Amino acid sequence: MNRASLVIALAASMAASVGCASKNYVKQQTTPLINKTNELDDLTAQNSKAIKDVDARAQQGIQQVTQAAAAADQKAQAAGQQAAQAQQSADNAVHRVDVLSNAVANLDNYRIVSETAVHFGFDKDALTKDAKDELDKLAANVPNTKGYIITVEGGTDSVGPADYNYDLSERRANSVIQYLGSKYNIPAHKIYLIGLGKDKPVQENKTRDGRAANRRVDIRLMTNTAEGSGQPATTGSATGSAPPSM
Repeated sequence: MNRASLVIALAASMAASVGCASKNYVKQQTTPLINKTNELDDLTAQNSKAIKDVDARAQQGIQQVTQAAAAADQKAQAAGQQAAQAQQSADNAVHRVDVLSNAVANLDNYRIVSETAVHFGFDKDALTKDAKDELDKLAANVPNTKGYIITVEGGTDSVGPADYNYDLSERRANSVIQYLGSKYNIPAHKIYLIGLGKDKPVQENKTRDGRAANRRVDIRLMTNTAEGSGQPATTGSATGSAPPSM
């Protein structure tokens, strides 16, 4: 081998060695960076997943709190409505007591001329034939009674809510009033209506017969004149005053 060829071979060998050395150096320098980048990517992925999990739990918590608040609000509204209904029932009860007290005070000036009671079926307010016959007997005394009024007290048994029974007792009393008014032309201002509901039973409501007896309307023909004199009675502090019609 001549000198020139030897020089060329040595140069090529040195170039190859330098190239391999450079690649190894670059690899040694970049490998830690690549590994670090991969670690950062993994950490970022883990953080993203953790953030999503926290957000999901937070949204679930917010939803539960919102639902609980809505339920609490509904309960509060329901409690408010129940309180309002209870207050209304109490006010109605006080009103009925006042009306009944006034009626009793005014009725001290009256005496009973004739009285009867008519009965109704369960949850019914229509007059039966027997009820109409009883009303006919009482109405027959009206033309001969001066200064008269007619009190009509409706009643029910103890079955059902109190407010419903008050309404039912008034409907029953109104059936009596309408019958007397239409058949005998008794004016409305001569009739005093009281709806007692289940507050004034004539018998205990523990038996079927007792409940049937309480589904009634009591009717009384009354006068404010002394018997046979034609003059107003003087019972009590007031004379000649009729209670207001209702």
